[in-house]
Amino acid sequence: QMQLVESGGGLVLAGDSLRLSCVASGNFDRAFRSYAVVWFRQAPGQEREFVAGFARSGGSTYYADSVKGRFTISRDNAKNTVYLQMNSLKPEDTAVYYCAASSSVIMSALTRAASFAYWGQGTQVTVSS
Repeated sequence: QMQLVESGGGLVLAGDSLRLSCVASGNFDRAFRSYAVVWFRQAPGQEREFVAGFARSGGSTYYADSVKGRFTISRDNAKNTVYLQMNSLKPEDTAVYYCAASSSVIMSALTRAASFAYWGQGTQVTVSS
């Protein structure tokens, strides 16, 4: 069973930057580099929405239109860690941010939360204007 732990959230001003980390541990079905790993976020009263992610095998990256050009996802497979660098933060980025992983998700389902069995507990990001 895989466990995921997010960190790096906090309270910042609009225009500031944060870097979130997601560290995987436990028993993996495959090498970590083979997993699709993604970031979702959820604001109060809103649906959980896809933010950014790696497809399986650590290949292509995908971003929501709302964060393109501002957020960058990266991974360090030797450390079983995925990062989300968030620049030029806006108040509408305020949410709980979750990482999730799957060894079996197909590319067309990468942006659907139901595709992922392994989830972290989330880290709060609050951006004030």
